[in-house]
Amino acid sequence: MKPRTAPRLPTTQRAVVALASLALLAGCASGPHANPNDPLEPFNREVSNFNENVDAVVLKPTATFYREKVPPLLRTGVSNFFGNLGDGWSAVNSLLQLKIHDAAENWIRFATNSVFGLGGVLDIASEANIDRHKEDFGQTLGRWGVPAGPYVVLPLLGPSTLRDTLALPVDWRGDPLYHLDPEATRDSLYVLRVVDVRSNLLRAGDVLEGAALDKYSFTRDAYLQKRRADIFSGTRRAEDEDEAARKRATERDDPNDGQIPADPDQ
Repeated sequence: MKPRTAPRLPTTQRAVVALASLALLAGCASGPHANPNDPLEPFNREVSNFNENVDAVVLKPTATFYREKVPPLLRTGVSNFFGNLGDGWSAVNSLLQLKIHDAAENWIRFATNSVFGLGGVLDIASEANIDRHKEDFGQTLGRWGVPAGPYVVLPLLGPSTLRDTLALPVDWRGDPLYHLDPEATRDSLYVLRVVDVRSNLLRAGDVLEGAALDKYSFTRDAYLQKRRADIFSGTRRAEDEDEAARKRATERDDPNDGQIPADPDQ
């Protein structure tokens, strides 16, 4: 009997990790007046443009076709199924963060929908008013004091930070789809999940394109603000990080800040 080997990261995910590593090595491309949270901005903008081109050519048309041709009831079932898979990993991360109540609710959601909701296709837990608390390993690291690091735009995956990028391999291994065999079925479900997520963002994407003068800056600031809120909700840590960022920006603008001025008579 042939021994079962551990599944490897899909080719696309391995490529993303490699390209992300190259992005982090490109920090020297930042200018002297770079945003302190985004020292890789020149490189990030290039990756963001690449992602937008891929989205315009492949993802958005596919998601639009999916939304127009697939019945709403079936699309809801697909979203529920993938959301249920995420509840299991969220329960683990909630527990790692010692959020016992959130961990219990996430696990109850996962167990209830898996058993009574046809594998998660029916969201019975929401009908029972059991809240969902989305958590990932990047949030777990942040909760325990690991700094976010610079903002990073990942090829195909979009906005991230150094901390969240380093956490991605753990999140991928915590995804139930990662352990699914055969590989062809697993990859098909990965593609379906991407299309489902993009279809749910069609309306938001149209609003963003019409409202943002600089879509890159708007997306970056919104992402960083949301991540801080997700990680440090109910604490002063987010406010402390914002204050530290403002202080770094002030010091960058005033190179003599904190130095004793030269004696004008000398």
